[in-house]
Amino acid sequence: MSTNQIPEEVVNDLLGFDGLKIIQRPDMLNFSIDSILVADFANLTSKIRRVVDVGTGLGPIPLFLSAMDPSVHITGFEIQKDVADLAARSVRLNKLEARIDIINEDFKHALKVLNPTSIDMVLSNPPFFKYKKDANVSLSDYKKLARHEIAIDMETIIKESKRILKDKGRLVLIQRVDRLEEMVLLLNEYRFSVKRMRFVHPRENQSAYMVLIDAANNSKGNTEVLPPLYVHETNSEDYSDEILRIFRRR
Repeated sequence: MSTNQIPEEVVNDLLGFDGLKIIQRPDMLNFSIDSILVADFANLTSKIRRVVDVGTGLGPIPLFLSAMDPSVHITGFEIQKDVADLAARSVRLNKLEARIDIINEDFKHALKVLNPTSIDMVLSNPPFFKYKKDANVSLSDYKKLARHEIAIDMETIIKESKRILKDKGRLVLIQRVDRLEEMVLLLNEYRFSVKRMRFVHPRENQSAYMVLIDAANNSKGNTEVLPPLYVHETNSEDYSDEILRIFRRR
């Protein structure tokens, strides 16, 4: 394949969701279990009607949420035009244009397209890693931006979410455990209160490597730490029963 040739697109089933399809390309960051977990963790109560996904990538989180609650409207922000175009095509492929908007825009400029304090919930599967110029990162610009804090960082996601969220609106994130303290301090600085937290472990006998956070805007109160989530069975590469239930969720 020549360096100028666009990699072939692939249309995949969106796991256990009947009829949902997602268009992907091998040079882009395809959806992973992180997106599935943060979408499943979101508590879509009857008060949650308008949702924003920050760094939507190829659109897995909006697609998951549309299957979980048909009455929710989701706006996905994606800074990379090629990636946003592919996500929008997946939305059209699934005939979900009335329920999902894909916006090719920097989330720092969210107020160009959204009113202040108008959103019920913001979700993000954000870049996990701080960027250093001498770091060993992917040669793909698509993957580099998705994995490293080049275009946006954790504080910016929290700060800009604050601008668009309603009072008591929810911010739902997944992040590496080694950045938990940093994340909680930033949430407190911007007057978010962590309402729910769940640690994700590779296996029952291994330490947590990710954490799910559900924080409320302008709120106080106790934090509920949910039981740990194990991705794999002990001493096996097989997914745990709970992960399989999430995959098959309708």
